Amino acid sequence: MGLSCGGNLELLREQILRYKPAIASVKDPELAAALKSGLNSSETEIVYGDEGASRVASIEGADTVVSAMVGASGLKPTLSAVRAGKDIALANKETLVIAGEIITKEAKENNVTILPVDSEHSALFQALQCGDKKDVKRLILTASGGPFLDTPVEELTDVTPEVALNHPTWVMGKKITIDSATLMNKGFEVIEAKWLFGVGSEKISVWIHPQSIVHSMVEYIDGSIISQMGIPDMRIPISYALSYPDRTDMRRDNAKPRDLSELSFREADFKKFPSLALAFGALEEGGTMPAVMNGANEIAVEAFLRRKIGFTDIVKTVDRVMELHKGAAADTLEAVIQSDKWAREKAADLIKN
Repeated sequence: MGLSCGGNLELLREQILRYKPAIASVKDPELAAALKSGLNSSETEIVYGDEGASRVASIEGADTVVSAMVGASGLKPTLSAVRAGKDIALANKETLVIAGEIITKEAKENNVTILPVDSEHSALFQALQCGDKKDVKRLILTASGGPFLDTPVEELTDVTPEVALNHPTWVMGKKITIDSATLMNKGFEVIEAKWLFGVGSEKISVWIHPQSIVHSMVEYIDGSIISQMGIPDMRIPISYALSYPDRTDMRRDNAKPRDLSELSFREADFKKFPSLALAFGALEEGGTMPAVMNGANEIAVEAFLRRKIGFTDIVKTVDRVMELHKGAAADTLEAVIQSDKWAREKAADLIKN
């Protein structure tokens, strides 16, 4: 019924011609004009910006919205969808990182179901169906460890964007790939898990699992550990979110022993990957601190990709911005947006100077 994107006009044009949605949104008016000129007589309404994405997300007649925009840009459209009573297939973890209190409250008031698309949270969602919430001891999020799992700490300062973008398991966009290299992405997932499943930081752990076959686990009080496994393929959690409570026949070949022959785990190294410590700290402090962490990180990652700062400076910048922030409640959209804006400006100023 509706589609939105940033600036990939070629793919969006193909999708419009194939699916004939009522409305489609792009990043800005220039892209909207270019898209219109390439569609000729298409009946699809072309809109743009935050307002355009929000219109797509709240379109009448749709029952589910896939929220998969990158970063804080996904917040307003997702909130619009929730307020319009749409169920959410959530791939945009930053929405819950920066405004988890607001989104979960609005979802409850509007009788909206939020189904996770991230493979880790999809795994937790499935494993939690095997027991009662009161019997959950902890949630264990797994992480591949990214491209620098075995790289000595002292060598990380010389990492280039090209090397950092070479993820060993997943093919993703640049922003999330860098977040996976610093493990900031896993930190975001810790905060997202709190809002999705209603648990505190003391009940969330991170384990390194390089094979990315066990996508996450739930440990129960009787010692049982329930995991969800599968070869790394994002179509699996996406299909489950869209078809829940049913499962889609993906017409895959049977799993083979060699596909699952090695499963290894280790504790996450918080000293080597301090982003995890920052995320747990932000979760425990609450309020606007997670929004500040995310906003500063978006600016720092962009600066690294533009070669303005080094790889290890990403987390250093985020840490410094968080130190400077005076926390506040995050119970209004205005408070969250203001904190996000402040963090971005402060991070940009630190990088410039």
